[in-house]
Amino acid sequence: MRTSPPPHPLQVPAPELSRWAASTDGVRYVHERVADTEGPEVLITALVHGNEYAGALALDSFLRGGLQPRRGRITAVFCNISAFATFDPQSPDSSRFVDEDFNRVWAPAQLDGTRRSAELARAREIRPFVERATHLLDLHSMHEPCAPLLVTGLLPRNIAFAQSLGTASQVVADQGHADGVRMRDYGHFGDAAGSGIALLLEAGQHWELSSVQTSRNVLMRFLVRAGVLDRSDVPFGWLLPDVSPPAPVEVTHRVVARSMEFEFAQDFRGGETIRHAGTSIAHDAGEPVRTPYDNCVLVMPSIRQLRPGVTTVRLGRRMLAAPAVV
Repeated sequence: MRTSPPPHPLQVPAPELSRWAASTDGVRYVHERVADTEGPEVLITALVHGNEYAGALALDSFLRGGLQPRRGRITAVFCNISAFATFDPQSPDSSRFVDEDFNRVWAPAQLDGTRRSAELARAREIRPFVERATHLLDLHSMHEPCAPLLVTGLLPRNIAFAQSLGTASQVVADQGHADGVRMRDYGHFGDAAGSGIALLLEAGQHWELSSVQTSRNVLMRFLVRAGVLDRSDVPFGWLLPDVSPPAPVEVTHRVVARSMEFEFAQDFRGGETIRHAGTSIAHDAGEPVRTPYDNCVLVMPSIRQLRPGVTTVRLGRRMLAAPAVV
């Protein structure tokens, strides 16, 4: 029987967030910073998954720093606090959610329905803040060590906004998930005729120091690009050097495990470009898994949460022309 891979070491400890439990909004772990001048409604979220706390460390530092917007409003939300409360350094992969994936419940039919779970209850609490936001940055991290990604969906305005941030994060355009709607795809953020901007950062492995640094860098660049801060407002040490990002990758296929016998052909870490179509990159129940076209890019390969039906890797191709910067 397959045994789970050992957890990665915790380079940074979990944050102490109890100071943010109470808020003036009356919604726990939600905090607003409002300028005197009108402007964008920017929402920054972390801890959508309870063991992904690199983004929470960045958001905690932002709130403790007391930085105020010049225009508009910044709303900071620590999302799945119930799952985070179960985090155990001895079993750090076990606190992803309580009842179900918080980032698959954002279909209106689910939010408006009668079904109950810890994650649905919390999504219903923070739904008004998501609905009023003009800009959303959702801070995540990854099971395995990997270069950071900015996940945009397929709308050109999100791809262009992500490319304009000047980070090393690979921009990944995808269609979302078949098993549920993510927060970044909810409502007006997924409306092709709308103007809402929504990005999901995958900052690197959950507990690496570099993932915290990436989260801080992208957080500040997002706030400046959205227009609520000026670059001169950013605290010293938060910004990494400007980078010309690589061409975006559009996800075309998802490889879904059919069995517990899924194995990659080598230790892929994500971002690898497989030159030839038909190359075997894995085996599943003895059958090869092959690339569908030349120059196929691997996105977020992992078998840490392996079970039949789980996505083990996404396959994509580089876009020849990224949308114009907005």
